[in-house]
Amino acid sequence: MVGKASSKVILSNRNYVAEAKMRNHFVITDQPVEKGGDNNGPTPVEYLLTAIGGCVSITLRTYTENKKWDVGEITVNVTQQVRLTSEGIKKSLIEEISFEKELTKAQNKTLLEIAATCPVAQMVKGTTEIVSSIQ
Repeated sequence: MVGKASSKVILSNRNYVAEAKMRNHFVITDQPVEKGGDNNGPTPVEYLLTAIGGCVSITLRTYTENKKWDVGEITVNVTQQVRLTSEGIKKSLIEEISFEKELTKAQNKTLLEIAATCPVAQMVKGTTEIVSSIQ
């Protein structure tokens, strides 16, 4: 095994409030009130969007630092788009990346290619196997 990341989630018996532990960090997930939750924290989808944005920004920062490009602050806005088509409900993720400093067209093209190498986004886009079991 090359590496391992893990998250343990415990759903309380109060609506949809769950506590997740990752290493020494704790976060709460919940659903909005209109979906039966208490709105105590972000939804799992919001955490997924945050994970993609965080990974893309870190990937870009690593690359730009190696190239010694001063891009300033990196902003990655990830939203889920849900639309009804003739084939049913289609979901897609929209990723908008911006940099504080002005870059050339060539740099922007390269950074868009680098953003696509983010491991979290690749996991979502790709064929990551999920093996489930009841313990």
